[in-house]
Amino acid sequence: MQQVLADTEIEHLIEARIGDMLPSLKGLLVNAAIKHVKKMVPSYSLPQATAFRDLLREGARFSHRPAPLGLDNVAVLQYTGGTTGVAKGAMLTHGNLVANMLQVRANMQQLDEHGHPIIREGQEVMIAPLPLYHIYAFTVNCMCMLATGNHNVLITNPRDIDGFVKELQRWQFSTFLGLNTLFVALMSHPDFRKIDFSRLKGTNSGGTALVSAVAERWKSMTGCTVVEGYGLTETSPVVCANPHGEHSRLGTVGLPVPGTTVKVVDDAGNALPIGERGELCVKGPQVMKGYWQRPEATVEVLDEDGWLKTGDIAVIDEDGFVRIVDRKKDLIIVSGFNVYPNEIEDVVMAHPKVASCAAIGVADERSGEAVKLFVVARDPSLTQEELQAYCRENFTGYKMPRHYVFRDSLPMTPVGKILRRELRDIA
Repeated sequence: MQQVLADTEIEHLIEARIGDMLPSLKGLLVNAAIKHVKKMVPSYSLPQATAFRDLLREGARFSHRPAPLGLDNVAVLQYTGGTTGVAKGAMLTHGNLVANMLQVRANMQQLDEHGHPIIREGQEVMIAPLPLYHIYAFTVNCMCMLATGNHNVLITNPRDIDGFVKELQRWQFSTFLGLNTLFVALMSHPDFRKIDFSRLKGTNSGGTALVSAVAERWKSMTGCTVVEGYGLTETSPVVCANPHGEHSRLGTVGLPVPGTTVKVVDDAGNALPIGERGELCVKGPQVMKGYWQRPEATVEVLDEDGWLKTGDIAVIDEDGFVRIVDRKKDLIIVSGFNVYPNEIEDVVMAHPKVASCAAIGVADERSGEAVKLFVVARDPSLTQEELQAYCRENFTGYKMPRHYVFRDSLPMTPVGKILRRELRDIA
């Protein structure tokens, strides 16, 4: 907020803290512990902010007046994650958010083999580890679960895996919302197998690519298939979602949600046939109005007909299922051949001694670019020679990583996306 405030025309800023709705003394203690003991709140300066408790006290003196708003009015400025560049404020209208909420809700109407809804409104307990300021959790948890009367269990600090696992042991939850890096961290915890998964019937992955080896391990440990979806900040966010159960297709992000049209195009903007790789474009009622005060950036991604260029390379199969290959900006070109980091990472993550990894392209005199692999080992006995031998068995020559770096951790966003941009900066 401190970073983007000057970019907006915000007149009133409200500061809410976790303990604000608790009794006075308990609230003060909780807020103090979170900030000074657990160090969960970074230092910031927002002197113009009004405390939420003060606002409630002042507001009690006034009566409500309806605001003259329509579906085309901007509801939120939702800033992009900035994983590949500068964060931009997507103008999401009330119509965008309502449409996407209805689209997600429609996708939840799938029936089981007995003709009953798989997701029962008002009866589900969903684990919500992503922060509600992230568009994925904002729409799916904050709005859709409220609209359907289901119970959200908010995990305030998902990076505290010990605390997270303890909290999971307290609930008989039926649905779980997460992303690849979070699944890996949870499954590596010694007490993960003590969690009760008997009611778990849906695990949804989004936000970043789901690695096949991680999905298979999750199913073997929990008995529940991970279904992957796809979306962007600019699309409120959901574009595609997989059906539940046996109808889902691992390796794809599913089908476009109702009212959504997708296509893939070449570099010249020409639509490509089914089965060919190209940049994914999206059209639908959930597509943003544009970037806040960035008309040039808006024109780059949004055309006059309402098609949004996503910046993702994708393939659409003959049944309409979409497979995301990688970010267009992350493409590595080795001796004229396209190498997609996600494909490298998917194979390397299947090695039993690898906890996480990231592939980037670096300059190379002979081939133009070469693959550089950053690895966090699960087993300290893993050596570069062992990993090189594994890669030789699984990759053709031009896809072979030429550089290997072992690290204790990889740079990530607050929601667990690996920051390849930062890795390129230090490469």
